Amino acid sequence: MDATPDLPPQNRVPIFNMPGVVTASIGVLVGIHALREFVLPDTWDIAALIDLALIPGRWSVALDPARAGDLLANAATLAGDPDVVQARQAFARYVAAEPAAMPWTFATYALLHGSWMHVIFNTVWLAAFGSPVARRYGPWRFGLVALAGAVAGGILHVILDPLSTAPLIGASAGVSALMAAAARFVFRPPPVYAGGGAPWQRPAPPPLQTIPELMRNRTVVMFLGIWLVTNFLFGIIALPLGAEATSVAWDAHLGGFVAGFFLLPLIDRHGR
Repeated sequence: MDATPDLPPQNRVPIFNMPGVVTASIGVLVGIHALREFVLPDTWDIAALIDLALIPGRWSVALDPARAGDLLANAATLAGDPDVVQARQAFARYVAAEPAAMPWTFATYALLHGSWMHVIFNTVWLAAFGSPVARRYGPWRFGLVALAGAVAGGILHVILDPLSTAPLIGASAGVSALMAAAARFVFRPPPVYAGGGAPWQRPAPPPLQTIPELMRNRTVVMFLGIWLVTNFLFGIIALPLGAEATSVAWDAHLGGFVAGFFLLPLIDRHGR
Protein backbone atom coordinates (compact mmCIF):
# COMPACT_ATOMS: atom_id res chain seq x y z
CA MET A 1 0.00 0.00 0.00
CA ASP A 2 1.29 3.45 -0.88
CA ALA A 3 1.50 5.46 2.35
CA THR A 4 2.66 8.67 0.66
CA PRO A 5 0.38 11.53 1.74
CA ASP A 6 -1.68 13.22 -0.94
CA LEU A 7 0.03 16.62 -0.95
CA PRO A 8 -0.72 19.48 -3.36
CA PRO A 9 1.46 19.24 -6.46
CA GLN A 10 4.45 21.57 -6.64
CA ASN A 11 4.23 23.36 -9.97
CA ARG A 12 7.18 25.71 -9.48
CA VAL A 13 10.76 25.37 -8.38
CA PRO A 14 10.89 26.47 -4.68
CA ILE A 15 13.49 29.20 -5.26
CA PHE A 16 11.02 30.94 -7.62
CA ASN A 17 7.93 30.00 -5.61
CA MET A 18 6.91 33.57 -4.78
CA PRO A 19 3.24 34.54 -4.52
CA GLY A 20 1.85 35.60 -7.86
CA VAL A 21 1.19 39.17 -6.75
CA VAL A 22 4.83 39.58 -5.71
CA THR A 23 6.10 38.17 -9.00
CA ALA A 24 3.71 40.46 -10.89
CA SER A 25 4.80 43.50 -8.85
CA ILE A 26 8.46 42.82 -9.60
CA GLY A 27 7.60 42.33 -13.26
CA VAL A 28 5.82 45.70 -13.37
CA LEU A 29 8.70 47.57 -11.72
CA VAL A 30 11.34 45.95 -13.95
CA GLY A 31 9.17 46.34 -17.06
CA ILE A 32 8.56 50.05 -16.45
CA HIS A 33 12.26 50.71 -15.95
CA ALA A 34 13.14 48.71 -19.07
CA LEU A 35 10.56 50.72 -21.03
CA ARG A 36 12.08 53.98 -19.86
CA GLU A 37 15.63 52.77 -20.42
CA PHE A 38 15.32 51.15 -23.85
CA VAL A 39 12.11 52.31 -25.54
CA LEU A 40 10.96 55.80 -24.58
CA PRO A 41 12.69 58.79 -26.19
CA ASP A 42 14.41 61.09 -23.72
CA THR A 43 11.72 63.77 -24.10
CA TRP A 44 8.96 61.28 -23.28
CA ASP A 45 10.90 59.90 -20.36
CA ILE A 46 11.41 63.38 -18.92
CA ALA A 47 7.71 64.12 -19.38
CA ALA A 48 6.81 60.89 -17.57
CA LEU A 49 9.18 61.78 -14.75
CA ILE A 50 7.65 65.25 -14.37
CA ASP A 51 4.07 63.92 -14.42
CA LEU A 52 4.55 60.79 -12.29
CA ALA A 53 7.33 61.59 -9.79
CA LEU A 54 6.56 63.26 -6.46
CA ILE A 55 7.99 66.80 -6.33
CA PRO A 56 7.56 68.38 -2.87
CA GLY A 57 8.01 71.97 -4.10
CA ARG A 58 5.17 71.58 -6.57
CA TRP A 59 2.81 70.65 -3.75
CA SER A 60 4.02 73.46 -1.49
CA VAL A 61 3.41 76.12 -4.15
CA ALA A 62 0.11 74.56 -5.23
CA LEU A 63 -1.20 74.73 -1.67
CA ASP A 64 0.30 78.16 -0.96
CA PRO A 65 1.27 80.19 -4.06
CA ALA A 66 3.05 82.72 -1.80
CA ARG A 67 5.80 80.10 -1.28
CA ALA A 68 6.97 80.39 -4.89
CA GLY A 69 9.55 82.96 -3.80
CA ASP A 70 10.83 80.62 -1.09
CA LEU A 71 11.09 77.83 -3.65
CA LEU A 72 13.23 79.94 -5.99
CA ALA A 73 15.36 81.21 -3.11
CA ASN A 74 16.00 77.65 -1.97
CA ALA A 75 17.02 76.64 -5.50
CA ALA A 76 19.48 79.55 -5.58
CA THR A 77 21.34 78.06 -2.62
CA LEU A 78 22.06 74.74 -4.33
CA ALA A 79 25.70 73.75 -4.70
CA GLY A 80 27.51 71.27 -6.90
CA ASP A 81 28.26 70.90 -10.57
CA PRO A 82 27.39 74.23 -12.28
CA ASP A 83 25.44 72.57 -15.12
CA VAL A 84 23.41 70.46 -12.69
CA VAL A 85 22.74 73.45 -10.44
CA GLN A 86 21.63 75.52 -13.42
CA ALA A 87 19.29 72.77 -14.59
CA ARG A 88 17.78 72.44 -11.10
CA GLN A 89 17.24 76.17 -10.84
CA ALA A 90 15.54 76.21 -14.23
CA PHE A 91 13.32 73.34 -13.10
CA ALA A 92 12.47 75.25 -9.91
CA ARG A 93 11.32 78.18 -12.05
CA TYR A 94 9.18 75.78 -14.08
CA VAL A 95 7.62 74.32 -10.93
CA ALA A 96 6.93 77.79 -9.54
CA ALA A 97 5.22 78.77 -12.79
CA GLU A 98 3.24 75.51 -13.13
CA PRO A 99 2.42 74.45 -9.55
CA ALA A 100 -0.58 72.23 -10.35
CA ALA A 101 -1.17 69.62 -7.65
CA MET A 102 -1.00 66.07 -8.97
CA PRO A 103 -2.44 63.79 -6.27
CA TRP A 104 -1.68 60.60 -8.19
CA THR A 105 2.04 61.24 -7.80
CA PHE A 106 1.83 60.11 -4.15
CA ALA A 107 1.46 56.60 -5.60
CA THR A 108 2.96 56.70 -9.08
CA TYR A 109 6.40 57.84 -7.90
CA ALA A 110 6.88 54.33 -6.51
CA LEU A 111 6.76 52.90 -10.04
CA LEU A 112 9.84 54.81 -11.24
CA HIS A 113 13.50 54.19 -10.45
CA GLY A 114 16.73 56.00 -11.13
CA SER A 115 18.89 53.09 -12.28
CA TRP A 116 19.02 49.33 -12.65
CA MET A 117 20.79 49.08 -9.30
CA HIS A 118 17.96 51.05 -7.72
CA VAL A 119 15.18 48.85 -9.12
CA ILE A 120 17.06 45.60 -8.42
CA PHE A 121 17.76 46.65 -4.83
CA ASN A 122 14.06 47.34 -4.23
CA THR A 123 12.81 44.18 -5.94
CA VAL A 124 15.14 41.97 -3.90
CA TRP A 125 13.72 43.36 -0.66
CA LEU A 126 10.21 43.19 -2.12
CA ALA A 127 10.68 39.49 -2.81
CA ALA A 128 12.09 38.84 0.67
CA PHE A 129 9.53 40.72 2.77
CA GLY A 130 6.57 41.05 0.44
CA SER A 131 6.27 37.28 -0.01
CA PRO A 132 5.36 36.43 3.62
CA VAL A 133 2.84 39.29 3.71
CA ALA A 134 1.23 38.14 0.46
CA ARG A 135 1.09 34.51 1.62
CA ARG A 136 -0.57 35.41 4.91
CA TYR A 137 -2.96 38.13 3.70
CA GLY A 138 -3.49 37.65 -0.02
CA PRO A 139 -2.96 40.05 -2.92
CA TRP A 140 -5.46 42.77 -1.99
CA ARG A 141 -4.21 43.43 1.51
CA PHE A 142 -0.62 43.06 0.29
CA GLY A 143 -1.35 45.82 -2.22
CA LEU A 144 -3.07 47.94 0.41
CA VAL A 145 -0.06 47.83 2.73
CA ALA A 146 2.35 48.67 -0.10
CA LEU A 147 0.17 51.53 -1.37
CA ALA A 148 -0.35 52.96 2.13
CA GLY A 149 3.41 52.85 2.69
CA ALA A 150 4.12 54.68 -0.56
CA VAL A 151 1.55 57.38 0.21
CA ALA A 152 2.66 57.80 3.83
CA GLY A 153 6.31 57.97 2.78
CA GLY A 154 5.51 60.60 0.18
CA ILE A 155 3.52 62.69 2.65
CA LEU A 156 6.28 62.66 5.24
CA HIS A 157 8.87 63.55 2.58
CA VAL A 158 6.80 66.57 1.49
CA ILE A 159 6.31 67.69 5.09
CA LEU A 160 10.01 67.47 5.97
CA ASP A 161 11.41 68.85 2.70
CA PRO A 162 8.66 71.10 1.32
CA LEU A 163 10.84 73.29 -0.92
CA SER A 164 12.72 70.50 -2.68
CA THR A 165 12.33 70.23 -6.44
CA ALA A 166 14.24 66.95 -6.64
CA PRO A 167 11.78 64.29 -7.92
CA LEU A 168 11.14 61.52 -5.41
CA ILE A 169 11.07 58.12 -7.12
CA GLY A 170 11.39 54.50 -6.07
CA ALA A 171 9.33 51.76 -4.42
CA SER A 172 11.37 51.93 -1.19
CA ALA A 173 8.60 53.43 0.96
CA GLY A 174 6.13 50.72 -0.09
CA VAL A 175 8.77 48.04 0.43
CA SER A 176 9.53 49.51 3.87
CA ALA A 177 5.84 49.17 4.75
CA LEU A 178 5.96 45.49 3.78
CA MET A 179 9.15 45.01 5.80
CA ALA A 180 7.46 46.51 8.87
CA ALA A 181 4.35 44.40 8.31
CA ALA A 182 6.39 41.21 7.98
CA ALA A 183 8.31 42.07 11.15
CA ARG A 184 5.02 41.87 13.08
CA PHE A 185 4.87 38.07 12.57
CA VAL A 186 7.84 36.50 10.74
CA PHE A 187 10.16 36.67 13.75
CA ARG A 188 7.65 35.03 16.06
CA PRO A 189 8.95 31.81 17.69
CA PRO A 190 7.74 28.77 15.70
CA PRO A 191 4.58 27.14 17.10
CA VAL A 192 4.82 23.87 19.01
CA TYR A 193 2.85 21.12 17.29
CA ALA A 194 0.94 19.15 19.88
CA GLY A 195 -0.66 15.78 19.42
CA GLY A 196 1.91 14.37 17.01
CA GLY A 197 0.12 15.62 13.92
CA ALA A 198 1.69 15.29 10.50
CA PRO A 199 4.06 18.16 9.61
CA TRP A 200 1.94 19.21 6.63
CA GLN A 201 -1.13 19.61 8.85
CA ARG A 202 -0.34 23.16 9.91
CA PRO A 203 -2.57 25.12 12.26
CA ALA A 204 -3.97 28.54 11.40
CA PRO A 205 -1.39 31.36 11.44
CA PRO A 206 -0.89 32.71 14.96
CA PRO A 207 -2.03 36.25 15.82
CA LEU A 208 0.31 39.17 15.41
CA GLN A 209 2.71 39.96 18.20
CA THR A 210 1.78 42.95 20.32
CA ILE A 211 4.24 45.80 20.64
CA PRO A 212 5.37 44.65 24.15
CA GLU A 213 5.91 41.14 22.74
CA LEU A 214 7.91 42.57 19.85
CA MET A 215 10.09 44.57 22.23
CA ARG A 216 10.86 41.36 24.16
CA ASN A 217 11.83 39.56 20.96
CA ARG A 218 15.58 40.07 20.50
CA THR A 219 15.45 39.25 16.81
CA VAL A 220 12.81 41.91 16.19
CA VAL A 221 14.67 44.51 18.24
CA MET A 222 17.89 43.76 16.36
CA PHE A 223 16.09 43.95 13.02
CA LEU A 224 14.45 47.29 13.87
CA GLY A 225 17.74 48.70 15.17
CA ILE A 226 19.67 47.68 12.07
CA TRP A 227 16.93 49.07 9.82
CA LEU A 228 16.89 52.45 11.59
CA VAL A 229 20.68 52.79 11.67
CA THR A 230 21.03 51.75 8.04
CA ASN A 231 18.45 54.27 6.89
CA PHE A 232 20.09 57.00 8.93
CA LEU A 233 23.46 56.27 7.35
CA PHE A 234 22.01 56.03 3.85
CA GLY A 235 20.27 59.36 4.44
CA ILE A 236 23.58 61.17 4.90
CA ILE A 237 25.64 59.24 2.31
CA ALA A 238 25.41 59.84 -1.43
CA LEU A 239 24.61 56.69 -3.39
CA PRO A 240 24.69 56.20 -7.17
CA LEU A 241 20.98 55.44 -7.62
CA GLY A 242 20.51 57.53 -10.71
CA ALA A 243 22.47 59.52 -13.21
CA GLU A 244 24.44 61.06 -10.38
CA ALA A 245 25.11 60.35 -6.73
CA THR A 246 22.09 61.18 -4.60
CA SER A 247 21.04 60.73 -1.01
CA VAL A 248 18.39 58.21 -0.05
CA ALA A 249 15.02 59.64 0.97
CA TRP A 250 15.20 58.21 4.49
CA ASP A 251 12.10 60.16 5.53
CA ALA A 252 10.00 58.40 2.88
CA HIS A 253 11.33 55.05 4.11
CA LEU A 254 10.43 55.97 7.68
CA GLY A 255 6.93 57.08 6.72
CA GLY A 256 6.32 53.84 4.85
CA PHE A 257 7.71 51.72 7.67
CA VAL A 258 5.49 53.38 10.29
CA ALA A 259 2.45 53.02 8.05
CA GLY A 260 3.02 49.30 7.51
CA PHE A 261 3.77 48.67 11.18
CA PHE A 262 0.55 50.23 12.47
CA LEU A 263 -1.76 49.46 9.53
CA LEU A 264 -1.27 45.70 9.59
CA PRO A 265 -3.16 45.05 12.88
CA LEU A 266 -6.15 46.95 11.43
CA ILE A 267 -6.46 44.58 8.47
CA ASP A 268 -5.37 41.38 10.25
CA ARG A 269 -8.10 38.75 10.59
CA HIS A 270 -6.08 35.91 12.08
CA GLY A 271 -6.76 35.07 15.69
CA ARG A 272 -9.94 37.14 15.85
